[in-house]
Amino acid sequence: MANLQSAKKRMRQNAKRRIHNRRYRAAARTKIKRCRQLIKEGRFEEAETVMREAVSTLDKAARKGVIHPNNAARRKSRLMSQFAEARTQAESA
Repeated sequence: MANLQSAKKRMRQNAKRRIHNRRYRAAARTKIKRCRQLIKEGRFEEAETVMREAVSTLDKAARKGVIHPNNAARRKSRLMSQFAEARTQAESA
């Protein structure tokens, strides 16, 4: 346990920030999971809409410093490539 007043304050700030950051991280994960589920089901129109929301959420998390910008870029890239691959397989079948 912290003894100095500045250390106690820092602990309070960290707790608040952790809760705040968790909101953005959880939202991004939820949107990504939803998009992957829609891709798996073959519902590409809905998946595209949710993918746009997921990209926006990832960008917001990166902008606020919750995740690293490269992390957001990697997740967006992987999601889009999964979407594109599934769509081309569905169209060719």
